[in-house]
Amino acid sequence: MVLMPKTGHQINPMLPQFQIDTTFDLSTYLAERKALVEKALDSSISVVYPEKIYEAMRYSLLAGGKRLRPILCLATCELAGGNIEMAMPTACALEMIHTMSLIHDDLPAMDNDDYRRGKLTNHKVYGEDIAILAGDGLLSYAFEFVATQTKDVLPQQVLQVIARLGKAVGAAGLVGGQVVDLASEGLSQVSEKTLHFIHTHKTGALLEACVVCGALLASASQTNVQKLSRYAQNIGLAFQIVDDILDITATTEELGKTAGKDLDAQKATYPAIWGLEKSRCQAQILVQNAKAELEIFGEKALPLIALADFIISRSN
Repeated sequence: MVLMPKTGHQINPMLPQFQIDTTFDLSTYLAERKALVEKALDSSISVVYPEKIYEAMRYSLLAGGKRLRPILCLATCELAGGNIEMAMPTACALEMIHTMSLIHDDLPAMDNDDYRRGKLTNHKVYGEDIAILAGDGLLSYAFEFVATQTKDVLPQQVLQVIARLGKAVGAAGLVGGQVVDLASEGLSQVSEKTLHFIHTHKTGALLEACVVCGALLASASQTNVQKLSRYAQNIGLAFQIVDDILDITATTEELGKTAGKDLDAQKATYPAIWGLEKSRCQAQILVQNAKAELEIFGEKALPLIALADFIISRSN
């Protein structure tokens, strides 16, 4: 049994499957929200002197992708009674932070990949030095953007969002997970506990921040924030399990990055420990647990329910 992220509760496959008999058009929802996010991201950074660094930042930030993280932030803010306008600066900041992590992750000193989202990685276009600085630039600008661009939100809520983002991206989150991930490469035996730590920090912490920050912006109650946090912890781990599976089963063209790299690098993955079928089963259980946390919100939770299902059905 795997432990749910940051809780003492075991994944429970016997939980009732939460369903609402209402048709929800996820493809249209994603297309509309993605268009809004793309427009906001494009206008968030202008090219000024020194042009090279701004061009490098924009190159990776606007390289495409699902924009799942900002969409989760927008969806949760709306669920909690807020609106897209108050959440968009934080949504953009989350994508800036995520893009930073991809730029740095692709560097030769890290995972060493030449392609990301079907395009040459930042360091292949601009060199390692500029790629590192582009990531640094995006990370610092993300916090500036939240602080200066967020409107119609109480100052204390903005401060909570900034604190949550800092924790998610630092040694207590993404950075810590990456450190343990690098230390585990090539080891013949990596425990399930260690693998769980890697993925709940390297991937899960930022996904959880997306959901929680959306709720904080809308001044959600502590009880609702906790429910949404547990939802996010479950989908965060499911997301990484699916990533591990796709690294084995999908092609480079489908992924937009080099397939099979985890296997080649002898990385610790869930399929390596559990096998493919058990990994798929555990991802499905996590998504059902996530959706069960949303029952209290009724039909307002339809986007988050559909996004949870999307995470385990995606092909890249």
